[in-house]
Amino acid sequence: MGSARRECTDRLLIVSERHLTSVLISYAEHFNTHRPHRSLGQHPPDPPPVVTPPLGSTVRRTRILGGLINEYRNAA
Repeated sequence: MGSARRECTDRLLIVSERHLTSVLISYAEHFNTHRPHRSLGQHPPDPPPVVTPPLGSTVRRTRILGGLINEYRNAA
């Protein structure tokens, strides 16, 4: 999968097979549950449940792979 290489492994120093497995599992979870896909109308394949954010809510950032990838969600 080209996007895993371009967006993930080309930007990290992989030190072992165990590290590579951990990185790819984290990236695959991000790719399938959060990252927008053009062919799906900018929705991920397995989107989280849609919750309407309350007025004045804040945004929370989740750092994936040490900050290489960031996910943003409305805070509860």
